[in-house]
Amino acid sequence: MSEKPVLVAQISDLHIKAPGSLAYGRVDTAKALERCVATLNALDPAPDFVVISGDLADTPTVEEYDHLGRLLQPLKLPYAAVPGNHDSRELMRAALPKASYAFSSGPLDQKIEVGGLDLLLLDSNVHGKPHGELGQPTLQWLEVTLASSADRPALVFLHHPPFVAGIWHMDSQNLQNVGELATIVRRHPRVQLIACGHVHRASLTTFAGRPCTICPAPNHAVDLDLGHLREPSFKVEPPALHLHVWLPGEGLGTLVTHQVPIGTFDGPHPFFGPDGKLL
Repeated sequence: MSEKPVLVAQISDLHIKAPGSLAYGRVDTAKALERCVATLNALDPAPDFVVISGDLADTPTVEEYDHLGRLLQPLKLPYAAVPGNHDSRELMRAALPKASYAFSSGPLDQKIEVGGLDLLLLDSNVHGKPHGELGQPTLQWLEVTLASSADRPALVFLHHPPFVAGIWHMDSQNLQNVGELATIVRRHPRVQLIACGHVHRASLTTFAGRPCTICPAPNHAVDLDLGHLREPSFKVEPPALHLHVWLPGEGLGTLVTHQVPIGTFDGPHPFFGPDGKLL
């Protein structure tokens, strides 16, 4: 097992539109991604890898994926992506042809080795539908891939959360066949995290006995309507990304997830002066 910490940044729900278009007539998702890329490039130490957990495009169209490619060009870090419900498998495969897809057609599943970690990217896209589902090829691939090792920790990424977050209109769009995923996860203790997107706001729970997170978005957040008080709505809240930090140690090591605000902020400033006293 590697003795070096591994940093995996996660960004999600980019919703890139054609140049000059705003999401919902209000949100400049391209500018939001530009700020996100600048934040990723400025992280020190730099992340070892970036995972984009779905909804790269918005409609989707070839023009949107072309625009996405131009916006990601300044990113100095290696990255890979899973499709979300707003994506097209075929257009995404064409836009990211160098990705290490597990299948030559169909689901865009990927396994990526980063230092001592395995990153397993699962395609939960259901064509033309907002909810998610893991097809049998993906489930079989996940089982075989996890069974190939017992001592390499694995992080599982997919777009649709396998849990209810309490936001009524988003919960109806979750992953549908959660039981099949849970059965596989329980069989393989090396799964350290299930990391999702889709809801545009940070959430944390457990799933099949493992930590399970939702990554915030760089653009807009789904309204935190926990009482079914409003029609489906969004807010423009402070954007953020997730930074998953794996620290080697006893057994499978330790995984910690940090929320990182997107943008430029004052600091860092020292706590102590030159004399060693607290300022």
